[in-house]
Amino acid sequence: MEYFVLYLIIVSAISAIAVTIDKIAARNGSRRISEKSLMVLSVIGGGVAMYITMRIIHHKTRKNKFMVGIPVIVMLQLALTAIIYFNFFYKF
Repeated sequence: MEYFVLYLIIVSAISAIAVTIDKIAARNGSRRISEKSLMVLSVIGGGVAMYITMRIIHHKTRKNKFMVGIPVIVMLQLALTAIIYFNFFYKF
């Protein structure tokens, strides 16, 4: 369990940094981080941090792919986590 929490912290930090770097790149007109890469970071566990960072720095907030997609991904991850948790710890 400790390793899982550490994993989530690391992926969340990477996700927040990636969104911030993409925002800076967008302002400067330099090379951007692909939307696919950002979505993959969300899928592998960085969705909450990415969504919060996007809202704080106002990046990708006009794109439904991110503003709807990331919360849906997070909800699915929470549901899957709950199912796995209850099946593992509360077997009848």
